[in-house]
Amino acid sequence: MSIEVKDLTKLYDGQTAVDAISFSVDKGEIVGFLGPNGAGKSTTMKILTGYLGQDGGEAIVCGISVSKEPLETKKRIGYLPEANPLYPDMYVREYLEFIADIHHIADKKSRIEEVIALVGLTVESNKQLSQLSKGYKQRVGLAAALVHDPEVLILDEPTSGLDPNQIIEIREVIRQLGKNKTVLFSSHILQEVEALCDRVVIINRGKLVADSQLSQLRSQNSRQNIIRLALRETIEKSTLERLTSVSKVTAIGTGEWEIQTEKPDDVKKQLLELALQNNWNILTLQSQNQSLEEIFRSLTNITSSNQ
Repeated sequence: MSIEVKDLTKLYDGQTAVDAISFSVDKGEIVGFLGPNGAGKSTTMKILTGYLGQDGGEAIVCGISVSKEPLETKKRIGYLPEANPLYPDMYVREYLEFIADIHHIADKKSRIEEVIALVGLTVESNKQLSQLSKGYKQRVGLAAALVHDPEVLILDEPTSGLDPNQIIEIREVIRQLGKNKTVLFSSHILQEVEALCDRVVIINRGKLVADSQLSQLRSQNSRQNIIRLALRETIEKSTLERLTSVSKVTAIGTGEWEIQTEKPDDVKKQLLELALQNNWNILTLQSQNQSLEEIFRSLTNITSSNQ
């Protein structure tokens, strides 16, 4: 395992920020680390990178205890914190040389040029850091996390402040890096997580509430499936409510219905039989998968009323 978290616990003034969570990440995995604000994501990442100590449990990176050998684990980790710390008076290459010297990189100039190209910094690479946009400052932070070619990347909101084109570019960088590195990253952009990850770890109020492949997560949390039905004809709502295994019917437009059921295949079969008997013209008949956003909201008890 590249990352192992075992019963990790962190307290702040007696309040539990991280509550005995456990999970692991293998080499070559890109895992999304999710949770609402204040859930304990950044605290967990800071413990994994050695920036914070834990009050209980253990964090292990590449088989090495973070608390017992913090310098050894730092050599193997590339970390981009949410608040990207940069020296505004430095130039891009000057800053990356400074980071490379910390890691004692022998051929630092060629490595710096390599990471500048990798994260798309070339056009801005001669500027002072204070002159860069938020998006390009994020790229500098990512380049600094990569300069020593770490085995593990821990990225806290890596696309924060980027425009849509930049998000796609950095997403592709992360995807390529994930082929031979371990990547654990947090994001509030759930579409980004769906595009990059096969697996997610979700915490809420410091507790682990999910750790699973996205496909399994949808299956586990889709007790009620949704069927979308659109007809050319107008029918009574009660006609659909009488179908076996239907729990709720909602009109969403003229001739359009949303049907909740635990047995979507059985209900679709009944609808097709009804259509043949009554000469209905079906325009749409399809099941809808729960989005990651819907699953996230249900697991973290977020409702539209308190957003």
